[in-house]
Amino acid sequence: MERVLSGTRPTDRLHLGNLLGAIENWKILEGQIGKVFDECFFMIADWHALTSEYENPQALKNNIREVAIDYLSSGLDPNKSTLFIQSHVKEHAELHLLLSMLTPLAWLERNPTYKEQLQEIKEKDLKTYGFLGYPVLQASDILAYKATRVPVGLDQLPHLELAREMVRRFNFIYKKEVFPEPQSALTKTPKVLGMDGRKMSKSYGNAIYLSDTGEVLKKKVMNTLTDPARVTRKDKGHPEICTIYSYHEIFSPAETQTVAHECREALRGCTDCKMHLFGNMKSRLAPIHEKRAELEKNPRHLSEVLETGTQKARKFAQDTLTEVRDVMGL
Repeated sequence: MERVLSGTRPTDRLHLGNLLGAIENWKILEGQIGKVFDECFFMIADWHALTSEYENPQALKNNIREVAIDYLSSGLDPNKSTLFIQSHVKEHAELHLLLSMLTPLAWLERNPTYKEQLQEIKEKDLKTYGFLGYPVLQASDILAYKATRVPVGLDQLPHLELAREMVRRFNFIYKKEVFPEPQSALTKTPKVLGMDGRKMSKSYGNAIYLSDTGEVLKKKVMNTLTDPARVTRKDKGHPEICTIYSYHEIFSPAETQTVAHECREALRGCTDCKMHLFGNMKSRLAPIHEKRAELEKNPRHLSEVLETGTQKARKFAQDTLTEVRDVMGL
């Protein structure tokens, strides 16, 4: 049985990076159900959000709702995939506890992602067990559904390797092949920059959200960083270092040669270039915005989708934990 498991932390609404780097990939995998994969599970990982946002949980409930709307408005089909809330399936927590009993501390301390984020995120106290044990919880998410494929970015590969090490250790100790070793489902995704030229991130405050429409979207596009060498309209530009051009590569793929030529030869000003981009971006995102508006008017439907998905996920996870307890003699 081939199963897919992935999720998003509800620390805010989803942005273009989430759409292009994750959800578009999930939709491809969803379309392969019945051919390559038997099931796809996509969760809203609220416990994972608490590993860094434990001091400010007030916004979590609303963020869960916003992410659920973003999932559906972006095209995920609840009639094909199982969409659910992580914390509503308590078996994740139990499996996390049991796996933590046999996971060597050194495995977690050597995790490069953990070390990098301790260095980069100085404004929060991340020296907690929850943050250190993030890969154990992530492994529990995957193994509760015996997922064989996990869509991840390159920065998550060390976590997935830790999950495989936990699988090997568990299966060896208890002399039974309870869990399969999950493999990555990497795809080529565009590098999505934020408005300031850094990686698009909620924490950087440089994101264009899927829910941004009309004047909000236009303002963000118009405020996006361009080639700093183009001080005046007549200055020739360098599209390869321009954030707006990187957006054109995503939203105006058939026009990139023209855009690049006119930038290099100063035939088009940055304002005109941004307005052109805004039009293309607005058209591409229009179906998402229309679907979001419908979902916001029908909160009952949203609740029903999440409850149905959570019930299905819970049943599967309960069966897994019954097997785990049995082989552990609990």
